[in-house]
Amino acid sequence: MLVRAMKCISRKNLLKHKLDKNTELLSSAIIQNGIDSVSLNRNSLIRLPNTFSNEVKTGKITNQERSGRCWMFAGLNLFRQRVAKKCNIKDFELSQSYVMFWDKLEKANYFLENIIETRNEKQDSRLLTWLLTDPVQDGGQWDMLASLIDKYGVVPKAVMPETFDSKNPRAMNQLLTLKLRQNAIKLRKKPEKKEKMISEIYQMLVKFFGEPPTSFDFEYKDKKEKFHRDRNLTPKTFFKKYVNLKLDDFISIVNAPTKNKPFEKTFTVKYLGNVIEGKKILYLNVNNQTMKDMSLNQLKTGMPVWFGCDIMKMMESKTGLMDSKLFLYEDALKTDLTLGKGERLDYGESKLTHAMVFTGVNLIKNKPNRWKVENSWGEKKGKKGYFIMGDSWFDEYVYQSVIHKKFLSPKLKKALKQKPIELMPWDPLGSLAPMR
Repeated sequence: MLVRAMKCISRKNLLKHKLDKNTELLSSAIIQNGIDSVSLNRNSLIRLPNTFSNEVKTGKITNQERSGRCWMFAGLNLFRQRVAKKCNIKDFELSQSYVMFWDKLEKANYFLENIIETRNEKQDSRLLTWLLTDPVQDGGQWDMLASLIDKYGVVPKAVMPETFDSKNPRAMNQLLTLKLRQNAIKLRKKPEKKEKMISEIYQMLVKFFGEPPTSFDFEYKDKKEKFHRDRNLTPKTFFKKYVNLKLDDFISIVNAPTKNKPFEKTFTVKYLGNVIEGKKILYLNVNNQTMKDMSLNQLKTGMPVWFGCDIMKMMESKTGLMDSKLFLYEDALKTDLTLGKGERLDYGESKLTHAMVFTGVNLIKNKPNRWKVENSWGEKKGKKGYFIMGDSWFDEYVYQSVIHKKFLSPKLKKALKQKPIELMPWDPLGSLAPMR
């Protein structure tokens, strides 16, 4: 017969465990300085110097401020390098507020369409609760960015600069969410009023951002101080002329080693997106080594790599170090804290929280031991805004890389043609990259 342990905690039993001198010393240090300071592994500073055998030339670091637009900044940082190279410009930025404007509007439309589709759901259903939780959050995914750019193009930052609310969107998001929830109540009763609702959201966004340009002149001086002017461009013609990338040629490769996600299968996520008629979220799941090899091969050709990760694990923002052994928590706390990558996803310990760009790698006998990372947290973080990632950190906390299809093997290209397995919106692969 099994004897069940007591349900309640006995303080008397706990007091039987006397603290040894080491525990008392560590406890005192942690109480006074915090666990991160006490457990910081100084050897990581030595293992991860700021030098790389392969690097892509990049411009001045960008800053997403207090917004959760990392996914957007990462993509625009990738594109701006092509503009800077084509025009021979030292520092250049594309307008993040322009893309953010359209993202908010498209997310609002996407939300209202989903409310109409699910209007027969019970008020307390898990799906409706999920849809209502954060309809215009700042976070996003690569396919969502691609959809926005395919539809609206891009503009230089000088054409549509940052605003207070693009950099500090908390109040704006709260008000937009309030309006959308009000609209949701009406749409669940009478679905035909959506067009007027979208018009009202547009007017609200114009007050936060200003109205997006339909045409503009591109003016700049190159490195030789020669002035250039390209007149009457539209955002879409600007992207085609100066960035010149076919976004359909890029695919999101993920490493999600969980039992319900076989490798070499494609996945999508219900009710996740922004542009209704745009690209559907699509992931190709592969093992970690395959994702790493493709990221490395693309980087070695001089093309940076957009990637998604769980940034708050084993990372120190002041130094910009990302190392799987950066904090010796287990030694400091005298306990086992081990979870596998798949277990962390399955049990809510980890998910994709941030997007950045690989711009360099250090190779020893053609194998990486550290990666150079372009972040979007300004120059005061890391090495003038750049972070250094240990290769073991890649193994544990990188979940996604956006790769040009030419770097896929014939087998993986064939796998892309499969009908994607549909995941529920609360699946870990349904998480967006909102870190600020």
